[in-house]
Amino acid sequence: MKNNIVLFLFVILSVTGLSSQDVNPGYYDFLKWRMIGPHRGGRTVGAVGVPSQPNTFYIGVTNGGVWKTTDFGRTWFPIFDGQPTGSVGDVAVSLSNPDIIYVGSGEGLQRPDLSVGDGMYKSVNAGKTWSHLGLKDVQQIGGLAIDPKNDNIVFVAGLGHPYGPNPERGVYKTINGGKTWEKVLYKDENTGAIQVTIDPNDSKIIFAVLWAGRQGPWENGAWDGKESGLFKSTDGGNTWRKITNGLPSTDQGLGRIGFCIAPSDSKRMYATVDAGKKGGIYRSEDGGESWSVIQTDERFWGRGSDFAEVRVDPKNPDIVYSANVVTWKSMDGGITWNAFRGAPGGDDYHRIWINPDNQDIILIASDQGAIITVNGVRHFHPGIISRLPSFIMSVLTTHFLIMYMAVSRKVVVLA
Repeated sequence: MKNNIVLFLFVILSVTGLSSQDVNPGYYDFLKWRMIGPHRGGRTVGAVGVPSQPNTFYIGVTNGGVWKTTDFGRTWFPIFDGQPTGSVGDVAVSLSNPDIIYVGSGEGLQRPDLSVGDGMYKSVNAGKTWSHLGLKDVQQIGGLAIDPKNDNIVFVAGLGHPYGPNPERGVYKTINGGKTWEKVLYKDENTGAIQVTIDPNDSKIIFAVLWAGRQGPWENGAWDGKESGLFKSTDGGNTWRKITNGLPSTDQGLGRIGFCIAPSDSKRMYATVDAGKKGGIYRSEDGGESWSVIQTDERFWGRGSDFAEVRVDPKNPDIVYSANVVTWKSMDGGITWNAFRGAPGGDDYHRIWINPDNQDIILIASDQGAIITVNGVRHFHPGIISRLPSFIMSVLTTHFLIMYMAVSRKVVVLA
């Protein structure tokens, strides 16, 4: 410790005489810039793969646009930089034609630090070019659903303005590939939609979550309204009814719900329910008509206004995942859970996509980008996630301090 103090004083005294002098640029002309990081994706809430192209994935970063990989996440490249917004809430790829991609802009979260978007986008050539499809004043799009047999039919969960009321919110539907939109589920100017999902076995059945959430323009200012809840349509989105059997009410603290449908058995559904003391992991055995709470441990569903993500294995309805600070996995229908993926690796996991043709291929989006496994759990490729080593941070800090003192107002980064 004494030696460090002596060294520090020596550096201070050595450079004091230089602080008022100009330094000959030739002294550091030999230095070359190189990129050392941090190679960090940032908070990512949009994530999807292409089942027919198992090496191809897309992620939507909240302030970084859309990124694509065609080599299982070893390399990623941006495909959305030419658009006027970089805030992305969801990315969806057509199952019937993987060249068709829809992007909902605005990160679709209610939190103190967020960014808004300017509506819907579409690509018909796998992300090479984009066209804007409207819904500009929705600002926050939390979820998309494409009809698996007809990619001209798309549903949009529009959350709306985060800090005030506006009528451009709710669930929208297009039947012509985004040329026109119809608002098919709407309550009021304070209630938006955060998720919409089509039953993989019956495209006439659609579920949607309405969330009456409002942010204040200051840290931790947030309120929930009275119209939040889970809604179901059995006629392709023309009419809707609210599901209440077994679920808490807004008077009991209901806020955001996140849900999934088991592809192998549409009667089986899971949900994370953010509702204070009534919150937990819920399960339905009758296609969402009634629900029962199966797990109340907050490790698996806590911070439900931020995460609210459950996904069920495409082949086994008893295997279910929950994204949270840790990504959890249950093998017994949500009764017991084990850590599937935890720190280091992102913390705060937001989105899970499982290849419906191969359940070992899983994409998880987090606060640091994306990770991919192709063998179920044995190994995750870090995708665009990495951490700047602590020794480099230390060196950078030291160089900033010393070089700033050495060249006065001329700051040089040594790398």
